[in-house]
Amino acid sequence: MGTEVKRLAKISRKNQITIPVDVLRETGIEPGDQLIIRVAGPGHLTLERRRDVVQEVAGALTGTYPAGYLDELRRE
Repeated sequence: MGTEVKRLAKISRKNQITIPVDVLRETGIEPGDQLIIRVAGPGHLTLERRRDVVQEVAGALTGTYPAGYLDELRRE
């Protein structure tokens, strides 16, 4: 990761925080991503994008079945 530069954000009255766009770009976090929040100590949090296991394995079995085989099964 790049050089750590401190950026300020403020917690709203609704307990919401806006993450600066440059931070999102650097981390690859996008709108709609689910984040895991961990307490790392008093006043310290870590955010981690939740893994999308389905997306990670989608297409992993390409070529497992002969061409047209799954279409035949669907027609049964």
